[in-house]
Amino acid sequence: MNKLNTIVAFLIFGMTTHILAQDTLTNKKGSKYVFDLIKRYDATPIENQNNTGTCWSFSTLSYFESELMRMGKGDQRLSEMYIVRKAYEGKAENYVRMHGYHNFGPGGAFHDIPWVIRHYGIVPLDAYKGLAYGSEEHNHEELDGILTATVKVIKENPQKKLTPSWKKAVSGVLDAYLGEDPKEFTYNGKKYTPRSYADELGLNMDDYVAITSYTHHPFYSKFVLEIPDNWAFGMCYNVPLDELMEVMEYAVMNGYTFAWGADVSEDGFAFREGLAILPKDESTIKKKGKDSKYYNDGGAEKSSNAFEEPVEQRWVTQEERQEAFDNFETTDDHGMHVTGLVKDQNDNKYFIVKNSWGLKYNDCDGYFYASEAYARYKTMNIFLHKDAVPKDIKKKLGIK
Repeated sequence: MNKLNTIVAFLIFGMTTHILAQDTLTNKKGSKYVFDLIKRYDATPIENQNNTGTCWSFSTLSYFESELMRMGKGDQRLSEMYIVRKAYEGKAENYVRMHGYHNFGPGGAFHDIPWVIRHYGIVPLDAYKGLAYGSEEHNHEELDGILTATVKVIKENPQKKLTPSWKKAVSGVLDAYLGEDPKEFTYNGKKYTPRSYADELGLNMDDYVAITSYTHHPFYSKFVLEIPDNWAFGMCYNVPLDELMEVMEYAVMNGYTFAWGADVSEDGFAFREGLAILPKDESTIKKKGKDSKYYNDGGAEKSSNAFEEPVEQRWVTQEERQEAFDNFETTDDHGMHVTGLVKDQNDNKYFIVKNSWGLKYNDCDGYFYASEAYARYKTMNIFLHKDAVPKDIKKKLGIK
């Protein structure tokens, strides 16, 4: 998940208030969409990943922050950049061990957060903001370029034998841009290590699972999802598409949120319009510019009657979904956090999605609404608590 790097700075404060008061919501001012609230859960304030490819860290930690609320642990703010730092160390080692035949870059996956917590722990945001380069906003273009160049030289092995210094070189770059690795810190008057702080939070990484739906592996099995950013070879449970959608709705209806990985390159993904939809007729959608570093334009300005009032949407089959994945039409673009569910005046359901692109560029305070039709087609995988999975599906998957 690294293709969408917003290149404008946003304000970082506040939680979602959306447009209308009480339980009736809409996607933007003047819209004819009318959403009735079904479920919505607490989340920490919207943040801005800004010019970085770190949505995977922002979205998964936002999810875990909501999990801590659900567990009665209060409002905790966790450091995205600590996760980014330790994951970069892991990616560098994998890249070198595999002689460069492995992905190295800013992108990552939901599995990275359990990987870091299991290996190192976690720290609160106040203990590690990751802004050692003199900015109040995240911008990793220079950092990413220097790290990539560094590991490429190392894997070329110019001295015909790796020195013991190469890991120090990688750490030195990370120290310079993100700050020194916090081996010990004081938080709320108490001393911690990343490990002891993780233990106090009480998050058990064995309680969390990733689920997807593709036919190139057997259903009710586990497999390593073949996406470039899955450097840690995290495994997903595989279920039929209808059951994936069942899990997503069941989770929200039963007190849980979840992290959502999706392709956001479709014309109907319009963050500025507060919607991700899959219109049957996309010919009315017009785009103006783009605000992404790579080929996608999920944050570009778009206009269409489909963003003004509900229209008929496509309902894709398992086969269509698979074909889009096989043909690279569905790619691992962006990680987000689903915090609730609404329905429009035509009884179509939409997930409430917390994004990490700040507050400024839509009328939903940095959130948006993703239709079930869109989620059915473009969900790469979800990450959630195992108890958020219906019991019959858990049994089929062998989840205890």
